[in-house]
Formats: sequence, C-alpha cells, structure tokens
Amino acid sequence: MNANTSRQHPAEGDREAQLLSQTARDLPTGRHEFHKEHLMAQIHEQIQREEREEQGEREAPAAAAATPGKVRRFRLPRPAITLPAMAAALSAVVVGGMVTSGGDEGVRESGLATGPALTTDVGTATTKGVPQLIDQISLAAAESDHPTVKPGQYIYIESVAADTFLKTVDDKTSLASHELHRRQIWKSPDGVKGWLIDPAVNRSPEGETLSLPDEQGNTPKADLGNPSYDYLAKLTTDPDALLAKIYKETKGQGNTPDQQAFATIGDLLSESYPPPELYSTLFEAAARIPGVVVVDDAVDAAGRHGVAVARLDETSGQREEWIFDKKTHVFLGSRNVQVKQLNGVDALIKPGTVNFTMAIKNRAVVDGMKQTPSQAG
Repeated sequence: MNANTSRQHPAEGDREAQLLSQTARDLPTGRHEFHKEHLMAQIHEQIQREEREEQGEREAPAAAAATPGKVRRFRLPRPAITLPAMAAALSAVVVGGMVTSGGDEGVRESGLATGPALTTDVGTATTKGVPQLIDQISLAAAESDHPTVKPGQYIYIESVAADTFLKTVDDKTSLASHELHRRQIWKSPDGVKGWLIDPAVNRSPEGETLSLPDEQGNTPKADLGNPSYDYLAKLTTDPDALLAKIYKETKGQGNTPDQQAFATIGDLLSESYPPPELYSTLFEAAARIPGVVVVDDAVDAAGRHGVAVARLDETSGQREEWIFDKKTHVFLGSRNVQVKQLNGVDALIKPGTVNFTMAIKNRAVVDGMKQTPSQAG
C-alpha cells in the first residue's frame, strides 16, 4: 500500500480499507495488489490536488478558465465522494479487467506510455488432461529449490507486466494499454517490512516503502489476501483442507466461490514464495475446483509460450490463465484473456483482448532490502 496514505485521518483509512476489500473481491488473478496500490496512490494524489485547488481558490478567486481545445480535465468531488467513485471505477475492472481513466492526464499519471489494446488468439480450452497436467506441475513444484527464508532476509520477486484499460477523452471511450514495465518487490518473511518499485504505482523511480506499521500504528494481520512467508509456512499441506480454508475465508468475495478460490490460488503463485510443500499443494487444490481447464498454448508477458491451467469467469467473460513451461512445468506467469463478448461500453472489450499479463523473471531470497540476486551473488 502506498505509504503516503498513512497520513490521512483514521476514519478515512477505515473507509478506504472497506472499499479496497470490496473492490479486490472481483479483480482478476495477479491484479489485487496492483490495483490496491494504484487506488491508494490515486486517493493520495486526489487529496493533494484538492488541497492545492482550495489554496489556489483562496489566493486567486478569479482564476482564468482552462484554455479551450485541450484534453478535458475532470474535477473530482471531495474525497468522501471520490473514494466510492474510485472503488466503482476499479469495480469496472471486474467486468473487463480494465481501469477506466478520465482524460489523458489520468492515463499519464502512472508514468507509463500508452498504446493500443493488447490482443491475442483465444486458445482452445479443454478439460481433457487436466489431472495429468496438474500432477506434473505439482511434482515439479515439490522438486523445486525453495530456500528457507530466515529472519532478516527478504523475498525478492521481479516481474514484467502490462494491462489494457478503458480510456476516456472528451467523452469518447476507447481501449488502450500501458506499456510492458518492470516490477520489483521485496518482503520480509513476517510481512512487516517491504519495498516496491513499480512505475505503474510509484511516483518516484526509487519506489516506496511497504513497511509496517503505518503512522497510526496499524499492522494488518497476514491472511490469504495479504500473505507473508511465515503465514504460508503454517498453512496445511492437505489439498482438501487447504481448499476448504480458501472457500471459507473468501466467502462472499468474487463473482462465484469457485472463481474466487481459483483467483486466490493464482495470486499466491504470482507474488509470493510458498514453501515447496505448500507450492505443490496449491496446484492439487486447484485441480479440485470445478471448471478448471487446460489451454495448450498461452503466452506470458515476456513472450514465452507455455501450457496454461485456466478457468473462465462466466460473469466477466474473461479467462484466467496460469502459464507453465511445457517441458519443465515451471510457473512462468499469468494473464487474463477476454473470451466472451460483453454489452454496453464494455462491448469495446472484444474476445482476444488481453486484460492483464505478467511474467515472473526472478524469484529469490536476498539478505537486504532493495538488494537483487546479482548483487548478492
């Protein structure tokens, strides 16, 4: 979460937490943390902008009107109204995996260049071979080298990601994408200390702290939606018991219980470092979720082809795909592909649109905050 937001009044923080929780329920795999951070950054920037505008109104009540012909800048309401509006905007992401932005200025706030919508061929999905593939993936996961994380060390995850979103300029909405960008995150095993470098979220190229507690002294407890390594290390390695826990703790979230369970496991694969026993169990649990299919050819954000374990969200019409190397069955990344045609403004989101894509480039344990494996080696 953006550390700057900790300066807000505790009551505002409570409202934000509720909105973030509600919004995150339906976000596709791999995007919960991304949008949580992005939303909090928007909220903080909104408050600063409102403060500057109020100051400007006091000093220059007769300020000149905006120059005609430029991209329209939306004047947002006060934070109490803006928070639900922002949550609603991110809830629109639920439908198509998109971020709705008002004007080019809003698009450029992330610091990322924009381009045309990301697209791909919609691969054929089948239930044939699902158990066999997941058995191979589970075996590879169990045999993978996952070092034990010690106190004082940090889990380092480097990935690349891109997304497609709805862009509105002068009341005209179209699809656009943010450029592929690098994301680096460091987390202590207890989840209390961390650092994030991501141009889609950070206002500074040096990144921002994720360390807790915040200035109000709040330290969120680790759970399935916000796991730490220590938390994951204590989870059951019985696939039936683990899946039951996931269903219980995510009750009421997502479009359906099955889709939310699938998304929860996907998030754990994307930006955490589960111990090998749990890593294998996650796949075995996923195999028990109804509707899981295999897609023979899927491409991650780094351009690597692989085979995917996937599930179609019938409500949003998008398919969440976890992509694995076809030979080694190592997890490469994930993406969300629009499969079903939507209605209304979302009709712009055609089948084959890649709503979000990411690829894991490096996952390691390092001895210091902001240290990379190459520096450690």
